[in-house]
Amino acid sequence: MRLSDEIEIDSAPMFDLGSRVKVLKKILNDGTFPGKDKGALLAEPGDIGFIASIGTYLQRAYIYSVHFLESNKVVGCLSRELELAEDRPPLIEQVD
Repeated sequence: MRLSDEIEIDSAPMFDLGSRVKVLKKILNDGTFPGKDKGALLAEPGDIGFIASIGTYLQRAYIYSVHFLESNKVVGCLSRELELAEDRPPLIEQVD
């Protein structure tokens, strides 16, 4: 995984908990997904999931745990690999 020079966590996350998102590119196992071989396909472009949690990677980028209901997989994705599937409020209300 190659990150840009930008420190993404200086800004708010692009997606909220419960947001419905669509995958933009193939997501392959980088070796961190248990029970699957490295390089195995985890999600395909167009797959729909929901943001289950938000973490960080190397204190630079957000990692979004996306729950894909059809495959019942929870996969870590970068913001550049996702887009909102539709413009509607998240399933979980955000409190500021």
